[in-house]
Amino acid sequence: MLDYLSFLKNRLRERLWIKPLIICVLSIGAVLLANLLDRSALGRFLPEITKESNEALLTIMASSMLVMATFAVSSMVAAYASASTSATPRSFPLIIADDVSQNALSMFVGAFIYSVVALVAFLNGQYDGRAGKFVLFTLSLVVVTTIIVTFVWWVDNIARLGRLGNTVDKVEAATDGALRKRQAMARLGGVAFYSPPATSHAVYTKAVGYVRRVDVSAMQSRAVGSHLKIVVAALPGTFCTPNRPVAWIISESSEAVSGEDAEAIGAAFAIGDARVFDQDPRFGLVALSEIASRALSPAVNDPGTAIDVTGTLVRLFVMWNECCKAAGDMPVHFDRVAVPELSLDDMLDDAFTGIARDGAGLVEVVVRLLKGLESLAELGHPSLRESALRHARLALVRAESVMKVPDDITVVREVAKFALK
Repeated sequence: MLDYLSFLKNRLRERLWIKPLIICVLSIGAVLLANLLDRSALGRFLPEITKESNEALLTIMASSMLVMATFAVSSMVAAYASASTSATPRSFPLIIADDVSQNALSMFVGAFIYSVVALVAFLNGQYDGRAGKFVLFTLSLVVVTTIIVTFVWWVDNIARLGRLGNTVDKVEAATDGALRKRQAMARLGGVAFYSPPATSHAVYTKAVGYVRRVDVSAMQSRAVGSHLKIVVAALPGTFCTPNRPVAWIISESSEAVSGEDAEAIGAAFAIGDARVFDQDPRFGLVALSEIASRALSPAVNDPGTAIDVTGTLVRLFVMWNECCKAAGDMPVHFDRVAVPELSLDDMLDDAFTGIARDGAGLVEVVVRLLKGLESLAELGHPSLRESALRHARLALVRAESVMKVPDDITVVREVAKFALK
């Protein structure tokens, strides 16, 4: 349940209308609260606030906040466009989920709604008492103060939002979180993967798209109730089609697997048009690799960004290795569901293949890539070492086939000696 709530929260964060709607409801509630207090005996203890003060303050807010909200939207759209063109479109969900920008837009829209509703109520005699005028004036001052603080904070943030370095940091943070979460539950809480018997019932889905989330808990509940065992065939990030099984069901009884059970197991796979970062660490590696490849394109010609991204990828794999050492035995929470682990070979393919291919002609990129792979090979993880050495040899072959300057080839060969031993 907590995993599902986290998944749902991340999807809601990618919707710009959620926070403005909440702030608007709170704004209207504040106006109604002031009206209720106006009917109490609180006015005997409060100072007198003139009608003109409230009217002037609310009028200024009503006339300016809509302009501010429009300005915020235009600035955010420009930042989103910059992130998509300078980095990769795959980073867009992370940029749009930026809390500072969403909070700023919500405050501007909410302040506009508050000022309009309060002004209409005030001009129609809803706040004739001393308490109502004082509470309304106090609320308006609080709103104005909050707007000023939010605006200053947001201006500092919007100057960085959508910039390449900021986007790389956001993708790294999302990938780091997904890797740590997966390492803590490498098989999503299930048992080790095994090949299903030939008599297993294959489960298909009608949707065409990427697996975004696998609800292993729901499958465990169905398996316990129907005396089944389930083998997951499609991890988050897998592209599914109607003819590709997402799971196999093994019945422990002589009865065949019912259509209801198969449908329930299929429903545990959330499929969408695009991949998400939550349960899919490889998606973050792909996004970082795409940023580096775009930087290496002739139109951009920015090898420095590719070098920075290479360092980021190495840092993520070092963290992965440290988590492997600290994890110990993998906990099993769902003993009737078998889930495959992530393949290190696939992860390094996602991370380094594009950089090695697109940067093969640039000696500084190849040298940095080889040094990063050498660092990974020396971490002491057997599978990581084998995969890192394989990628180092491939990077050397690509560089030798593209580079034309003998001195550059000599430098690359010297750095790649660790992979040729």
